[in-house]
Amino acid sequence: MSFSEGDRIPELRVTPDKYLTNRYAGASGDFNPIHIDPEFAKAVGLPNTILHGLYMMGLVARAATDAAGGDPRSLKRLSVQFRGMGAPETEIVVTGTVKSVEGGKATIETVAAQGESETIKNAEAEVEL
Repeated sequence: MSFSEGDRIPELRVTPDKYLTNRYAGASGDFNPIHIDPEFAKAVGLPNTILHGLYMMGLVARAATDAAGGDPRSLKRLSVQFRGMGAPETEIVVTGTVKSVEGGKATIETVAAQGESETIKNAEAEVEL
């Protein structure tokens, strides 16, 4: 894959189903009830269960590695800032722009959003080309 500074990467669009948080809890071992128990989530002031932050971070990593050719081993560094809560059954859109290309690696700035809410901001993924 060839990148130039300022290039946009292809958008990644994913709509997690209502059972994703339960499956992700099992896979990750994170059984915090705000992710899997709607009644608990509402009792602590949330509108419903929320997505795991690391699930959304994984989507940012996926968008960057897909843009670099699809090999997850190409991801060399990833940093994100969690800025909002994600909801199941609402489309997540990950967008990105190539910040720099140097020494066989590209740094991609990314954002993950659900509607107008940016759930991950100021993210950077470094991928090997």
